[in-house]
Amino acid sequence: MIFSKKLILWYLQNKRSMPWRKTKNPYHIWLSEIILQQTRVAQGLPYYISFTTTFPTVFDLANASDDEVLKLWQGLGYYSRARNLHATAKYVANDLKGVFPSTYKNLLQLKGVGDYTASAIASICYNEVVPVVDGNVYRVLSRYYGIDTPINSTKGINEFKKLAITLMDHHEPAEYNQAIMEFGALQCKPKSPYCIVCPLQDSCEALKNGTVSSLPVKLKKIKVKKRYFNYLVFSSSDQKTILQQRVGNGIWKGLYEFPLIEGEAIEIDDIVSNPVFQKVVNTIEYEVIPYKEEPIIHKLSHQHLYTMFYIVKLNMTLNNDEDQKKVSFKDVRSYPVPILLGNFIEAFFK
Repeated sequence: MIFSKKLILWYLQNKRSMPWRKTKNPYHIWLSEIILQQTRVAQGLPYYISFTTTFPTVFDLANASDDEVLKLWQGLGYYSRARNLHATAKYVANDLKGVFPSTYKNLLQLKGVGDYTASAIASICYNEVVPVVDGNVYRVLSRYYGIDTPINSTKGINEFKKLAITLMDHHEPAEYNQAIMEFGALQCKPKSPYCIVCPLQDSCEALKNGTVSSLPVKLKKIKVKKRYFNYLVFSSSDQKTILQQRVGNGIWKGLYEFPLIEGEAIEIDDIVSNPVFQKVVNTIEYEVIPYKEEPIIHKLSHQHLYTMFYIVKLNMTLNNDEDQKKVSFKDVRSYPVPILLGNFIEAFFK
């Protein structure tokens, strides 16, 4: 039996039941693929359900506010995905009258849709013969064929894409693409794959050569940068605090946060003399208390954030400022924030 047929047979016997596998609706397939980018299925599934429930159609998503979309996305990370999702929904709803492109080539024109996502939508929704190549597929192919070309190199990307094209099942492209991804997720796992009961074991090069654990090969990651965030959590006499929206093209664009002083080894005196503090406080009646003695370490893909929260108690009401929002304690949970701040808000604003 040929490679593709073995995988499809395995898939039909072992596939997990997922809501996006019960539809060919391109809106739902697109949502699932964007949500599952760099996200485990167990983590992404509740978000998929929330989005399809809150925004049943692409028109509903297009008509939502930025804050509504970011709030629903909160906790998934890589927030540029949410911004691109919203932008594409507006484009499909308004420019394409709600009709998604029906070919791989045209799907690539959508913001936030790359090679993998376009291939998945085109094959699953429109039965186009285009291969998906994600982390699971790289792992299966590199092990089965014994390929040690780094999967995150230009040469590797091109080599695996060409191989994937030759292996496509032209009669069942949707089933094949989902089969090889599921096979990588459940059977040919990164660690402790089930080689003993693998339907491909008799012809797997990595198993024959004892290189299963060393494949696929990846080039060394870039150096992780350390950053030091010091958040000022103002607490006024009328139970209000201050939030501001992040701007620019750095992390968490469009999300809300407390006033921030970035810098290592900061002291209380440094906080009090900082313009961020003085912009709010015009009284001598205040108290600055660290929420915890040690920083909370929040790890992103290329950065580690060492974060301190300082509670600033004020015997006064807060000043108005166009760049900042005065928010009552009871409303602070309604704003879209990074998960780091979301966890703090849940614990502090009880």
